[in-house]
Amino acid sequence: MKKNIQKILKYKQTGKKITVLTAYDYSTAKYFDMAGVDIILIGDSLAQVVLGYESTTDITMTEMKIFTSAVARGVREALIVSDMPFMSFQIDRPQTAKNALELIKAGANAVKIEGCSEYIIDCVKHLTQTGIPVMGHLGFTPMSINALGGHKIQGKNLNRTLEILEQAKKLQQAGCFSVVLEMVPTESAKFISENLDIPTIGIGAGKYTDGQVLVSDDILGKYDDFCPKFAKKYSNLKEIMINCAKEYCTDVVSGNFPNEENSFKLDDEEIKKLENYKQC
Repeated sequence: MKKNIQKILKYKQTGKKITVLTAYDYSTAKYFDMAGVDIILIGDSLAQVVLGYESTTDITMTEMKIFTSAVARGVREALIVSDMPFMSFQIDRPQTAKNALELIKAGANAVKIEGCSEYIIDCVKHLTQTGIPVMGHLGFTPMSINALGGHKIQGKNLNRTLEILEQAKKLQQAGCFSVVLEMVPTESAKFISENLDIPTIGIGAGKYTDGQVLVSDDILGKYDDFCPKFAKKYSNLKEIMINCAKEYCTDVVSGNFPNEENSFKLDDEEIKKLENYKQC
């Protein structure tokens, strides 16, 4: 059965942890969905791990729509959330609504927006009132990396923790159905989670958030240009892929591939015709 916003909110009430993973293509999304992942996020992290850009801010709306559509074709049950890329929601409210609607039309069930300025709160209200669910994102917000001065932990003291909680409450009041807390100390994230009605999804925020999200290429061990401390590697696809490619090259060069199992054959009568045919 397809998961919806109400089901995710109910997880908060019942204490069931929410599982979130990023996916960027049809087959990965299909397999994560089969595994029972609750939310599949088309994160702007695809800018780096898939497209090789230097920053997540380089991804465009056109690219996000393409990958959102690919993921949507592979998912049957998980809730699909698509990141609104850099400058797709910072210009004006009509453009924000237009971009969000395009992601929904591409196959997303909800969108994710970073930050908590008065303008963003206004956008969240507008989107949710028009029927587009929104996931918030606080703590370390990658789109604001230049303003934050790099990959820095947020909420490292009481005052900053209370600020993040106040921001989260504003997002909750504006209509967000959940909020991501990134790179926030465990104790701060726990306090914030306990004082919200909507679920918190942690990434580098300890074990007491209502759910967890990780980048799929990190858990699969596929992308190694950068590996954050908070990521856990469950496999080593990089090594597997390199070894597979090496074995393939060896088989091709040695003549072991393709063999009869990988080839098609003419029937005996056609073989004889071919052997007896003389080129003019």
